Amino acid sequence: MAILFLGDDMKTNQEMLSSILKTTQMGQIGIRSVLNASASPAMEQALRSQLQEYDAIEQQAQTIAGAKGWHLRELDPGVRFMSNMMARMKLSYNCSDSKIAAMMVQGNTRGVVKGLKNIHHFKNRDPQITELSQKLLDCENQNIRQMEGFL
Repeated sequence: MAILFLGDDMKTNQEMLSSILKTTQMGQIGIRSVLNASASPAMEQALRSQLQEYDAIEQQAQTIAGAKGWHLRELDPGVRFMSNMMARMKLSYNCSDSKIAAMMVQGNTRGVVKGLKNIHHFKNRDPQITELSQKLLDCENQNIRQMEGFL
């Protein structure tokens, strides 16, 4: 059995890029889980805009990985299923825009915390990956500010 050793720099950058990918996928799942429940056109428009942002960042992560010959670890199918079910359960009794906004703020806050930990933890970062990580953090902070108006 051959053991493939990737240098610390490559492995670290690949892990960071995988984390960015997983975070965008969690955001997409969260939005898709509540999109049809939104009560107002303004909330629906905000959610669709956020979904497009996550889609674009996910695509950039995949493009960077492809250029480097990396296969990124994606979100586990079980996590996808459970996240979707939890969101639907949380909305089963209260489907207001305020409830949706609160859920989105909570999810984005988790993403911000994870992203900041990654940025502070990893060394020898690839500038492209660092830039994409910052773009995701900026996106999530903007999403939080956007949802505050619906609370």
